[in-house]
Amino acid sequence: MKKFLSASVSVFALVSVAHASGHAMSATDLQAALDAGGVVVVTGPVATDATLTYAGIEPLMIIGNGNTISMSADADILAVTNGADLTVTGLTLAGPSGFSIENRGDLDGRAGRGIFVGVPADKTGTVSVSLSDVTVSGVANHGIHVSDCNLADACGSGGGGAGEGSAASISVMLSGVTVSDAGNGKFDADGLRVDERGEGSITFVAANSTFVNVGADGIELDEGQAGDVIATALALTTVTNGNYCDPAIMDAFLPDPDEGEFEEGAFAEADVPPAVEGSPDDSCIEREVDLYDDGSVEEFAFGLDLDDGFDIDEAGPGSIHAAFILGDITGNLDEGLDFDEEDAGDIRISLNALTADGNRDDAVKLSEEGDGDVTTDVIGGGVTGNGGKGYVFEEADGGNLFASVKNSVAQGNDDSDETGIEAVQEDDGEGLLFVSGDIADGVDLDGVTR
Repeated sequence: MKKFLSASVSVFALVSVAHASGHAMSATDLQAALDAGGVVVVTGPVATDATLTYAGIEPLMIIGNGNTISMSADADILAVTNGADLTVTGLTLAGPSGFSIENRGDLDGRAGRGIFVGVPADKTGTVSVSLSDVTVSGVANHGIHVSDCNLADACGSGGGGAGEGSAASISVMLSGVTVSDAGNGKFDADGLRVDERGEGSITFVAANSTFVNVGADGIELDEGQAGDVIATALALTTVTNGNYCDPAIMDAFLPDPDEGEFEEGAFAEADVPPAVEGSPDDSCIEREVDLYDDGSVEEFAFGLDLDDGFDIDEAGPGSIHAAFILGDITGNLDEGLDFDEEDAGDIRISLNALTADGNRDDAVKLSEEGDGDVTTDVIGGGVTGNGGKGYVFEEADGGNLFASVKNSVAQGNDDSDETGIEAVQEDDGEGLLFVSGDIADGVDLDGVTR
């Protein structure tokens, strides 16, 4: 404790001089304060062309006082590299901006992030990231990235992503946080990405926070092995995210035809168009081919890999538990909320007064592929004008499905084909759906009793 207090006092002395002088705080002074650790007070705007790094293991607090750190290079702005707990208040981190699929940030190396917290392989306990009144914008890569994965950016997304991690859990708490214009310079770069590839869990809490115009998912939580994902959000806004693989640009690179369905023996795999090469980013174009037992093509499809407002992927013996109150999930380029649980474990979700409108695909999609249950309680709010279905609840194996949708609105979804709710139980479990409210669209049931 004595050492911690000593470091903190030296930091306050340093920044008070910068404040008294009336000048902007230099990047050199801020880096020196970070090297000392403890409590760092930012007393004026900071301009930098190199990553500001904290490599200590003791907790770090940064008090921003409403100031801005501006990064002129395509590089991480703030990096906490050794798994220290991080608290940041009242700070804006602004990258150079101007990124897109036609002006990528990853061609000369790894694209820059706003805030990066790396978790070492021997970490135990819980790594805590707490941000209050923080804004991140204009970075090519993830706005905020917490990585417990030994492959860093190559870890991959989704529960089946590669990599190994520590035994530690990760806790992220956001209050009044805004991430905008992030992830537009690199494929699969999110507003907030948490990669957890070890034994620990992910706990996510957000209040009055906004993720807007992010290239990939507004928020993506990936739990790849043992452990749960526990998410709670109050007044969360995720709007117009997922457009890095911009259809206005990338549709022209899809083959013609871009899909086909055939009788057995009628179409050879060699005749399927090859993977696309030569586009602004070939990673954006997905190619899927399904074969009959005789090796002929049953169907093929090409499509753009667009992204969601909020994406949770959980694989291994863990569950997804989430509660959302008063959210606005609007205009995202794929699903609004997309939660997938792959193995043993449940999905238990509560949505209260959540609005999900105008998303390109399904508004809310919950999918469980192991022997766990899907339990969801929707109260109020609604899903309108989404390109896909309104609410989708799926249980693919031996678990049960119970969904309750009360006093909610579902109208004009599924490109006006009117599927407001789809509930599916595909295997040996039981399925039950309870509905009340203004479900103007249809209800599609498979293995589920209403």
